Parts: sequence; C-alpha cells; structure tokens
Amino acid sequence: MKKVMFISSMGGHLTELMQLKIIFKNYDYKIITEKHKSTLGLKARYKSKIDYLLAGNKDHMLRYLYVLPYNFIKSFIIFLKFKPDVIVTTGAHTCVAMCYIAKIFRKKVIYIESFANIETKTLTGKLIYPIADKFIVQWKSMLKLYPKAIYEGWIF
Repeated sequence: MKKVMFISSMGGHLTELMQLKIIFKNYDYKIITEKHKSTLGLKARYKSKIDYLLAGNKDHMLRYLYVLPYNFIKSFIIFLKFKPDVIVTTGAHTCVAMCYIAKIFRKKVIYIESFANIETKTLTGKLIYPIADKFIVQWKSMLKLYPKAIYEGWIF
C-alpha cells in the first residue's frame, strides 16, 4: 500500500486538504498540520495518523525565525519515520520544507494551489512549482501563470 503524507498549514489550507479525506482510506497515510487550539481536535479522530509542526507565519517575524528551522528539523524527522512515497499538499509555508525533503529522497510531490487564488501566484506555489510532480490549480485562469499545471476543478 502506498504511503501518502497529507500536509498543510492550519486554517483554509487545512480545510482544503481535509476535502481529500475520502481518499485517505486508500493509503497508509499521515496528516501533518500546525499545532493550534483549532487543530488539536483532529488528534481524537486521527490518533497516530496525525502529527503537528509549530504554528507560525511571517507576520510575526521574530517567532517565525525560530519556528522555521524547528519545523524543518521536525519535518525531516517525521519524513524519516513515516517514509512516504508521495506528499500531497495544499500549502502554505508549513509544507515547503517537507516537499523539498521529499524531492531529495526522490519521492513524488503533488501540490494543489489555493482555491483563494484566481489570478495571482502564491509564494508557496512559486516555491513548489519547480519541484512538483503534479501541480494542480483550481481555476482555469491559473493555467496562464502555471503553464505545466493541471486544472482539476475545485476540491470543495
């Protein structure tokens, strides 16, 4: 059975990622998101199938300077323990390190660009596009910005 890691930041990115839960049962899977009061309830449902990284964003730069290297190291440890064949992500910053770690180990990366972006690239999209094995957009208009992307419609 293929091992698939589903990873995203909390909030809207996680809401989009969880739209894929119908396919979780088809894989040996792991969910990775940020540890926050809004995500702790997932532990009761997914038990050992979920793991957390530190929450942080570039709006709080001092904290982010600590969170970024910590999450990179923790991502590396989680990756080595789980040994996924594929990474599936809806962004944002929380997934970047994991995607690059996956590419170092020659694993597949599937990135789904945010539903919220209709005419502009996200920073995460810009970072992951060059390494993604499959880059999916949810709006046809995004194909102009990401010519190698695949339009699959909305995941909602």
